[in-house]
Amino acid sequence: MALCLSASKSIVFNIICSNSTSDPFPSSSVFKSLKIPRFWPWQKVKMGPLTVSPMGFGTWAWGNQLLWGYQDSMDSELQQTFNLAVENGINLFDTADSYGTGKLNGQSEKLLGKFIREFPGDKQVKNDIVIATKFAAYPWRLTPGQFVNACKSSLERMEIEQIGIGQLHWSTANYAPLQERALWDGLVAMYEKGLVRAVGVSNYGPKQLLKIYKYLDDRGVPLRSAQVQFSLLSMGSDQMEIKNICDSLGIRVIAYSPLGLGMLTGKYTPSNLPPGPRGLLFRQILPGLEPLLTSLREIAQRRRKTIPQVAINWCICKGTIPIPGIKSVKQTEENLGALGWQLSSDELLQLEYAALDSPQKMIQNVFQTK
Repeated sequence: MALCLSASKSIVFNIICSNSTSDPFPSSSVFKSLKIPRFWPWQKVKMGPLTVSPMGFGTWAWGNQLLWGYQDSMDSELQQTFNLAVENGINLFDTADSYGTGKLNGQSEKLLGKFIREFPGDKQVKNDIVIATKFAAYPWRLTPGQFVNACKSSLERMEIEQIGIGQLHWSTANYAPLQERALWDGLVAMYEKGLVRAVGVSNYGPKQLLKIYKYLDDRGVPLRSAQVQFSLLSMGSDQMEIKNICDSLGIRVIAYSPLGLGMLTGKYTPSNLPPGPRGLLFRQILPGLEPLLTSLREIAQRRRKTIPQVAINWCICKGTIPIPGIKSVKQTEENLGALGWQLSSDELLQLEYAALDSPQKMIQNVFQTK
C-alpha cells in the first residue's frame, strides 16, 4: 500500500483540489457555438521536439477510488472535461502507470487513451496531443529491461504507438541508490527504441537532477522536463535552484500542485476544511496564509479573475508549465481562465512578498530528493 501511495506522490501531496466554479469568460450562446479558445492557438511552448500548451492538466484522480471515490459512472464527465480542454488548445496531459487504485491500477492511462481515440474534433488536433506519463520506481523494477517493459505496458493500456514524455516518477537515491542506475538506463533504452519522444524526471532535487542530466547527456539522450511541486506555497530555495538549473540546461519545469492542494483556491477556511488527510494539513497551514490569500483576492478582484486563475497564472509567468488536476467540466472551465493574460511585474512581486510574509509554507513532498 505504501508503494502505491508513493507512486501517486503520497496521499497528502497529490490530492487534487476542487476549484470554484465561476467562469471568467462570457458564456453567451454565440461564444459557445463558435468554441473560441481561451488563449490564442500560437501560444505554445517548446519542449525539445514537442510543442505543448503553456498549461497542461493532471489526471491523478481518474480511477482513484480510495481518495477520490472514482466510479465508472464518472467517465462521461471526465471525457467531457478532456474534450473541453482539447477544444480550448490544451494538448498536454500528465498521468502515471500507478494512477488508479486496486484493480483499477493504470485506469488513468486507459481513460486518456480512450478519450483520445474517441475525440470528435479535428484529426490533427488529436495527433498533436502529448501524453506525459510517469513510470513508478517500484522495488521489483531492478533492471533496464523491466523499466522498458513498464513503458510498453503503458503504451498497451493507452493503445498508442509512442508516448510524448516518459518520466521517472521518483528517485530511489535516498533508499536504493543501486536501483537508480538501472532506472536511468531504462529511460535511455525506451528513448533509443523510439517508445518515447522525450524523457523527463519527477521529484528530483538539484543534486540528483544534475547527475541524471549528465548521465543521460553522455549517452546522447536529452533530459527535456523536470516535474516539481511548485506554487506560491512552494517557492523555497530548492524549487528556485531547480528552476535555475533547468533554465540553464534547457529543461522545462512542469509544476505540479500549482494550487497548493487547494489552499490557493480561496475555497477553504480554518472553519471550512476539506475531508480526509487534506483537512489535517489545511488545519495546520491555512491560518498562516492570510497575507497571501489577501493579495490573491485583491488581484483577482481587480483583474476580474478568480483566485485559482491568479495562482496558476503566477506559475506560468515564472516560466513553468503548471498541471492542475481536473475531474469536472466546471473545474476545467475555471482553470482555462488562467490562460490568455499575464500578471504584471508589480503583481508578481506583490504575490511573492505576500508569500514570504505568510508564516506558513507547504510541506514538501517526502519523495523529493536533494
